[in-house]
Amino acid sequence: MRTVFFLLCLFVFALLSFKAREKQLFTVPEKWPNPAYDFSKNPLAVEKIELGRALFYDPVLSASNTISCASCHSQYSAFTHIDHALSHGIGDSIGTRNSPALMNLAWSKLFMWDGAINHLDMQALAPITHPDEMGSTMVNVVVKIQQSAMYRGLFYAAFKDSVITGEHTLKAIAQFMLTLVSANSKYDSVMRKQTTFTAQEQNGYSLFQKNCASCHAEPLFTNLGFENNGLPVDATLNDFGRIKVTQNADDSLKFKVPTLRNIEFTYPYMHDGRFKKLRDVLNHYTSGIHASKTLAKQLQNPVVLSSNERVDVITFLLTLSDKEFLFNPDFSYPKTIFKPSTIK
Repeated sequence: MRTVFFLLCLFVFALLSFKAREKQLFTVPEKWPNPAYDFSKNPLAVEKIELGRALFYDPVLSASNTISCASCHSQYSAFTHIDHALSHGIGDSIGTRNSPALMNLAWSKLFMWDGAINHLDMQALAPITHPDEMGSTMVNVVVKIQQSAMYRGLFYAAFKDSVITGEHTLKAIAQFMLTLVSANSKYDSVMRKQTTFTAQEQNGYSLFQKNCASCHAEPLFTNLGFENNGLPVDATLNDFGRIKVTQNADDSLKFKVPTLRNIEFTYPYMHDGRFKKLRDVLNHYTSGIHASKTLAKQLQNPVVLSSNERVDVITFLLTLSDKEFLFNPDFSYPKTIFKPSTIK
C-alpha cells in the first residue's frame, strides 16, 4: 500500500512538472535590479518548488500540528495576516510582531523586522523554532515528515533521495517563497506603458516620489534597509528593533522598511500592527513623528500633506495591488498534492 502511495506521488509530480516546464520558473521583471539570492546554490526545480509549497501549507511543521506557515501568511492578504496585530502561534500564543508580507524575497539579503535572518534558505527556521509561533525543532519536524509515505515520495521526486533532512526541508520552502514575485499591478502596467494613471493617481504618484520614495524605492517599493520611522515605543512590547540583533546603539528603534506592494491588503501596518488604516499611517508621518537620536534623516523635516493630498497618495498606493499575485493558483493551497493533516 505504501509503495502504491509512493508511486502515486511520483506520478502527480510528473504531471505537475510537465505543466510547469512550459513556463519559466523565475523571471526578473523588466528594469528590476538583479536578485540578491544566489540561485546557483539552490537551483530552482519544479519538484522542489511544489514540495516547498506543500510544506508551507502543512501544520506538521509545528509542535502541535496546528500551525502552518500559511496560518500567518495567507495568499489573499499578500502572504500576511489581517485578523490581528501580532502573530499568533501554538497554544494560542501571541507573538511580539506583526507578520511580514511575503513577496519579492529574492531581492532581500536580510529577513524579519530586525534582519535577524541573513539567508532565505534559513528563514523558515525562525518561526519553526520560535516558542510562540510553531514551537518545534528541525529534528522533530524531520522525524514527523519522515514517517509520511507522501513526503518520502515528494522528497525523492525533488532531491532523488527519500531520506528527509532539515537542509532539504528548508531549501524546499525557500524555493516556493522565491516564486512569490509580485510585479503585475496597475503601477507596473503604467511603467510598461500599457495604461495610464488617472489624474488623481498621477498626483498621488508625484507626491509619493517627493515624500516617500527615498525609503520605499521603486520598483520594489522598499530600499531593503532599516530605518527609525518615528514610532514611539510600545510600552507593552518594549521593542527597540534591530539593536537587539546588532547590539549597536545606532540601530535603536530601526525596523526593516517593508514593501508597499499590495499594501491595500496587508493591514494592520507597522512592525507591531498598531495602525489599521492607510490614513492612520499617513497621519503618523504628517503629525505623529516621535523625534529621537536615530530618527531617519528623511523624516527630520516635517512631511506636509493636505487632507486631499493624503487621499491622492492613498489612491496611488492602491495601484500597487496585484490581483494576479493574490489569486495565482500556483501559490495557493496545493489541493492536488495532499491533505495536510494526513501523516501515514
